Amino acid sequence: MKRRDVIKSGLFGAATLALPARALADPLADAFDKTFAGPATPAGPVTPPITVPAMPEPNPAYERRVLEIAQREVARAGNAVWRKDIAGIADFARPSSLPRFHFANLENGTVRSFLVAHGKGSDPEHSGWLQTFSNIVGSEATSRGGYLTCEWYNGKYGTSIRLVGLDSDNSLALDRAIVVHPAWYVDPAMISKWGKIGRSEGCFAMSPADFNEALWHLSGGRLLYADRITLA
Repeated sequence: MKRRDVIKSGLFGAATLALPARALADPLADAFDKTFAGPATPAGPVTPPITVPAMPEPNPAYERRVLEIAQREVARAGNAVWRKDIAGIADFARPSSLPRFHFANLENGTVRSFLVAHGKGSDPEHSGWLQTFSNIVGSEATSRGGYLTCEWYNGKYGTSIRLVGLDSDNSLALDRAIVVHPAWYVDPAMISKWGKIGRSEGCFAMSPADFNEALWHLSGGRLLYADRITLA
């Protein structure tokens, strides 16, 4: 079976399930035919990552909450995702100066956290805090909801991870070219100087030093979930 057919069948199967909160959106077959026309093609050689010393999460209760949300959202996505060992959780209740892109390992119960940017349209004044979510084409804002992480491709920022929105709140992710990619403006040096990192055009932009971690531990059929997370 072709990988494109696996993606399509998994998403269409998941769309028929009765799920809590926001229901999974039906993907457009034409978009998949155009987007997943061939095998993944990394932009140049990609070497296995050296373990990056991710920022530790000092709050055990918060870490447990991240793992709970990861488990809940992976279960909600059902067959739309076929690799359920690790899920990415982006907590936009935190400012951009804090590690808020969590790689939740559901097999060993660990969480590794990294910096991630939000969109310009979500923070027009560049306060460092996400103000609003949007799914509108041209908004340059971050969208909330569950995403399927797909293949690598060569984009504006080099090797990037294509995303498919699974919810009504992020159903236009393909049309908006919302992806995971490395960016120079996501760097601890920016925080030291400005107290925040830069903003994306709605994508999940990571530090180039951390991005290989996403290529090897988050891409290829896993779940990425974005929202505001609290301990309540």
